[in-house]
Amino acid sequence: MSNLKQTLYEGQWLRLVRIGHWESCERTHAQGMAVIVIAVTPDDEVLFVEQYRIPLGARTIEMPAGLVGDDHAEDTLVDAARRELIEETGWSAGRVDVLLTGPTSSGMSNERIAFVRARELVRVGEGGGVDDENIIVHAVPRAQAPAWLMRKRAEGYELDLKLWAGLWMIDHNPDGSPAA
Repeated sequence: MSNLKQTLYEGQWLRLVRIGHWESCERTHAQGMAVIVIAVTPDDEVLFVEQYRIPLGARTIEMPAGLVGDDHAEDTLVDAARRELIEETGWSAGRVDVLLTGPTSSGMSNERIAFVRARELVRVGEGGGVDDENIIVHAVPRAQAPAWLMRKRAEGYELDLKLWAGLWMIDHNPDGSPAA
């Protein structure tokens, strides 16, 4: 078996490769990294975003997220988190902490995500995303967030499973210690 990487297809945003018998996907831009922003408003509401996702053919509920370095070559995880939070939700963070990074789907893609906790939020705009994202912002009381998510699932929305990790990391660091 050869470990030589063979490009099967390359588009504007993704590349399909084969290494030996294994096929996987790579990002052709950004840094192969995305951020997911865990954000709670001063009124103790968790910020979720809703948008139509073409690959799923459905509306999804997610936490604010975006690529690192897609349009900004010198992007950092913190820069991307601040920008995406404002673009998608209209909230700006006074404090941003990178919590944990890791693969999104290690058998399919080289993409990694970083969980980022945004604190000291201030409303600076309406949000909604850029271009044709058409994002709807939901600010849900934290105590009601899991039940709200399950209602959305019952209504036919796709739920990003990282939501539950994000909800846990509102109050906890990845090692289980209390968030400061």
